[in-house]
Amino acid sequence: MTDIFKERSAGMFPTLTDAQIARIAPHGKRRKVEAGEVLFEQGTAAVGILIVLSGALEVLRPRHDGEDMVVVHTAGNFSGEANALAGRRSLLRGRMKETGEILFLDSDGLRHIVQGDPDISEVIMRAFILRRGALLQSGFGEAVLIGSRHSAGTLRLQEFFTRNSQPCTYVDIEDDKEIQALLDRFHVGVGDIPVVICRGEKVLKNPTNEEIADCFELNVSTFKHKESRDLVVVGAGLGGLAAAVYGASEGLDVLVLETDAPGGQAGTSSKIENYLGFPTGISGQDLAVRALAQAQKFGAEISVARSAVRFKCDGAGSYEIVLSNGELVRARAVVIASGARYRRLQFPDAAKFDNVGVYYGATNVEARLCAGDDVIVVGGANSAGQAAIFMSTQTKHVHMLIRGAGLAETMSRYLIKRIEDNPNITLHTHTEIVGFEGDDELRAVKWRHQDGKIEERAIKHVFLMIGASPNSKWLEGCVALDANGFVKTGPDLTPEDLAHTKWPLRRAPFLFETNRHRVFAVGDIRSGSVKRVASAVGEGSISVQLVHRALAE
Repeated sequence: MTDIFKERSAGMFPTLTDAQIARIAPHGKRRKVEAGEVLFEQGTAAVGILIVLSGALEVLRPRHDGEDMVVVHTAGNFSGEANALAGRRSLLRGRMKETGEILFLDSDGLRHIVQGDPDISEVIMRAFILRRGALLQSGFGEAVLIGSRHSAGTLRLQEFFTRNSQPCTYVDIEDDKEIQALLDRFHVGVGDIPVVICRGEKVLKNPTNEEIADCFELNVSTFKHKESRDLVVVGAGLGGLAAAVYGASEGLDVLVLETDAPGGQAGTSSKIENYLGFPTGISGQDLAVRALAQAQKFGAEISVARSAVRFKCDGAGSYEIVLSNGELVRARAVVIASGARYRRLQFPDAAKFDNVGVYYGATNVEARLCAGDDVIVVGGANSAGQAAIFMSTQTKHVHMLIRGAGLAETMSRYLIKRIEDNPNITLHTHTEIVGFEGDDELRAVKWRHQDGKIEERAIKHVFLMIGASPNSKWLEGCVALDANGFVKTGPDLTPEDLAHTKWPLRRAPFLFETNRHRVFAVGDIRSGSVKRVASAVGEGSISVQLVHRALAE
């Protein structure tokens, strides 16, 4: 067993009791197995779990020149991790080390147990989450990313793999002098960077996120084979995931569409400390992973790297969403949770340094690039405060730039106090960035003080967390938007908004309902929403109750 798996072996590899196995048995299939028999293979669909009744099952990581041992399961242990719930490919190989007997629980049986038996569900779900985390830390998977820390595409793909909990082995051409042999093996040159080797077979040169999702079969949704869904949630931020959890747990057929990765903007936060129930804080990534596992546990399907590009709202009885790949999704009800993105700086060449010095999230991926350097964090809201505090522990010094006179009006007091007490953070008020210097990557930053004086610093890393631009272009012409492009709902809708869509009911729209019947908006995309994690989660859960009422009309 590798070190990372040994550290958490108790929760990661629990032993089911005889009583628990007895409750599972009616939903599974027992069979005898021989030593040396391969029970599951890397790259094949993970269609359930195996419970060892006798004998020993070894779990292995295949390599081109052999195998690595991960763990040996004995009586009472079970195989599988998060992919078993999602129906994605297995990341590892399972082979009987000793002759024995196993209990096979297919995907339907597994879902029945995790939904219907709280005791066993807690054991399995905890193990699944811990195992996936260990796989991520150890890089056990089918993906090899060859890139450069100076490549914007490399950072984009690192973030996509990490935030989608897809284990990936990263090789940096700047550090690995032997990389040319690997490049030669797949007939690619340094100019093709970043390169992703998919399952040791297919080579993708600077692929899109959608190409990655397709190659690794991150989406196993059958939505294109269904006439219509009860509920389609557009956006897998925490508001969208809350809607998915409550919708699926209450019997709705739910599909979630996500452009990038579960968690949304909150998923890029290094630590959220003011969310109820987590007194020591939780990272946005960990919160998103747990919420995603909950949604899948109850049967919601998640489709990543699938963007909604157009909303067709003129159909009778259902709505249609056109996706970036041209496919069409039909829904009886829709929850819009497509969120908002941080604004870009508005001066020439500002976008040139995106992902090569300018970042819009502060996770461990970015922290590794900035180690030992000074960094700049721009913004005065909680997300900027969390980023500044996190980066102060990872970098040489943090310069925090805000246009206003202070943080009191925009940031939680606990964050302000930490920033004030942190000698590794300098707050610059009445200050804004006016220019970048560099060629292929950022080399220096110019900022302007209140007196008009411009200062230049040789700083290579800037975190932008300013304002919010709604991801609402795909909704134009269908639902009412405010002057800034956010979706209007409930009491904010005017008689003119309702007249425009010929509102069909005598009642007024529900609290989070748009001027389209059975279309709701939650979280950052909604006009007037409170930009807090707890608020988004609350709106997502409440919206499902309103969906039920609307569908019953």
